[in-house]
Amino acid sequence: MSESTAPQAKKVPTERTHHGDTFVDHYEWLREKDSPEVLAHLHAENAYAEAVTAAQKPLRESIFNEIRHRTVETDLSVPSRRGDWWYFTRTIEGEQHPVYCRVPAAPAADSSAIATEAERHDGEPGSWTPPQVEAGVALEGEQTFFDTNAEAAKHPFYQLGGMSLNAEGTLLAYSEDTSGDEHYTVRFRDLRTGENHPEEISNVHGGPVLEPTGTRAYYMVADAAWRPYRLYMHTLGTAAEQDRLILEISDEQLWTGVGLSADKRELVIISGNSEYDESRLLDVTDPQAEPVLLIGAERRLLHSIDPIEVDGERLLLITHNQSGPNNALAVTTAAALTAQDPRGDQPLDLGKPVLPHEETVKLEGVSVTAAQIIVAARRDTIESIQLLSLDALRAALAGAEPVPTSTLPGPAFDEELYTCAVIAAEYEAPLFRVAYESWLTPTRIYDIEHRTAEPVLRRETPVNDVDLDAYRATRIWAPSGDTRADGSAIEIPVTVLHHRDVSADGTNPALVYGYGSYEMSMDPSFGIPRLSLLDRGIVFAIAHVRGGGELGRGWYEDGKKLKKANTFTDFIAATDHLISTGWADPARVAALGGSAGGLLMGAVANLAPEKYVAILAQVPFVDNLTTILDPELPLSALEWEEWGNPITDPEVYRYMKSYAPYENVREVAYPAIAAVTSLNDTRVLYVEPAKWVQVLREAQRGEARW
Repeated sequence: MSESTAPQAKKVPTERTHHGDTFVDHYEWLREKDSPEVLAHLHAENAYAEAVTAAQKPLRESIFNEIRHRTVETDLSVPSRRGDWWYFTRTIEGEQHPVYCRVPAAPAADSSAIATEAERHDGEPGSWTPPQVEAGVALEGEQTFFDTNAEAAKHPFYQLGGMSLNAEGTLLAYSEDTSGDEHYTVRFRDLRTGENHPEEISNVHGGPVLEPTGTRAYYMVADAAWRPYRLYMHTLGTAAEQDRLILEISDEQLWTGVGLSADKRELVIISGNSEYDESRLLDVTDPQAEPVLLIGAERRLLHSIDPIEVDGERLLLITHNQSGPNNALAVTTAAALTAQDPRGDQPLDLGKPVLPHEETVKLEGVSVTAAQIIVAARRDTIESIQLLSLDALRAALAGAEPVPTSTLPGPAFDEELYTCAVIAAEYEAPLFRVAYESWLTPTRIYDIEHRTAEPVLRRETPVNDVDLDAYRATRIWAPSGDTRADGSAIEIPVTVLHHRDVSADGTNPALVYGYGSYEMSMDPSFGIPRLSLLDRGIVFAIAHVRGGGELGRGWYEDGKKLKKANTFTDFIAATDHLISTGWADPARVAALGGSAGGLLMGAVANLAPEKYVAILAQVPFVDNLTTILDPELPLSALEWEEWGNPITDPEVYRYMKSYAPYENVREVAYPAIAAVTSLNDTRVLYVEPAKWVQVLREAQRGEARW
């Protein structure tokens, strides 16, 4: 076989029978990852891809060089203050990983690391102006406390899982993966000496959490299905074998995550999925404390918990969907919640309402500080920052009417389509930090003082040799063909990015991107690689299809489980609208999506192959039914809340089978399709696209190759 000949895997019939339906899979044997025959086949696929795209090499190299030239490889973060130190990272040209640095803050005699009440409300924010960092110039007293490049040089693969510091800044806990299998090892470093402690913890999921004194660390361990389900406490100076098991979550549909409360007094433990959560608090000041269950999974309540202290009283802010799918905010106490049955099936008394549910605004969550509450709310696809004063919270506690989110003050920016998110909100600081970016604006870092709410620009990510005024971003709305219960038409938001010299004249090549799952929103973000497409006259369009979260919880619920097909038809409708409005030449439209967006690519390839000349499917979830039918595979059980459970529900099985890309390939002229994957990906296994391209080649009635 020559390299330009498509590899043909042998056929080994394997039967899969569920609910009276038998599916014969001829390529399931490719799942044998360690088989020499399987590996040889995958190497042949790589060689084939190189051969059939060889003519594109000069163009690829040209675009790569453009991207590299525009990217400032020597990059710096804005220092963030914690305690007596300013922390920041340096990215060095030619190196793959960041270098973590710090420099002492102003001496305590000049200003405290903790802002006073006057600083928070009435005065100037003390010494919270970050030092100016320049590339290649060390600050006075600068320390490199973790050189990731030096650590990575010791291993063929290296990835940090997370970092955590104690309050004094003398101890660093970090986790690292040196094999690529996402099994992390936790290590502890004394930042006074730069030496690691002898103890380590193996097979950890993600990163560790240090409580403020640095005496204890908390971490999660995953089960065989890659579900973090056990929470352990490690006492520094002891062997990992002595670590205390704090909590085990046996429900296979719950994924557990932990983090410190804003004031770092409690560990907030959330076990949940896309439809409901279970919440607990653990007092980290007491090594013998047990987790306190606040709201059990039986309540089927999607929520988050944020402890806050007001006037000496310990309160809980609860963002929840009990009042409606777009969430509301209430305030209560742990005692009031635990006095009720956490595992009951009746509606909970969640305390005093603070922010009500709104049909047109999705309350995404809050960040708690000692000065005020920072609210993230999404309206008309855009998530922005709004502010809620402690006085408003006190009024809510006194029984006043809830404060509507539409009247909350907050920082305003001058673009229509942007993303603004909190990236740092130290509890006692006089200010908080946000990251702002848009489709055409590189990330800007702003500090916002609590007392004025005025943003102060700290940094804008540099880009080399680019006239950003040469590009345009606009929003259009594509008719889906569906209507709501009230008879109004459902329209799909579509973002159109183009060069200023490109007009909607029907002649433009277009690349349409989509995702549409897990309530993830494709928010405005700046990307240097896109500029090389726009410079070549290509229109880049983002179809914000149902299944995402751009238009609130309802937008997500209309694109999951037994409504999943709306995701696919929305993408096709968006494509049609781009053509009918002149933004795309119908003969030159390509599509792009990855992971669950790769499932979208496979579905639209089957539904409307004639509409696309090329499709790029990145780590595509195209054999989704086979995967979700096997609860032993990583993450499968957790997916039932997204897609339904085809093991127990025949209707879900039939519905998933009706759109599963691998099982619905038909004899038509397919576009050129590139399926890109990774042998060690733990979420979408390589075998799915490996099988998919085999059946595509068999069914192809056109000239395109894969």
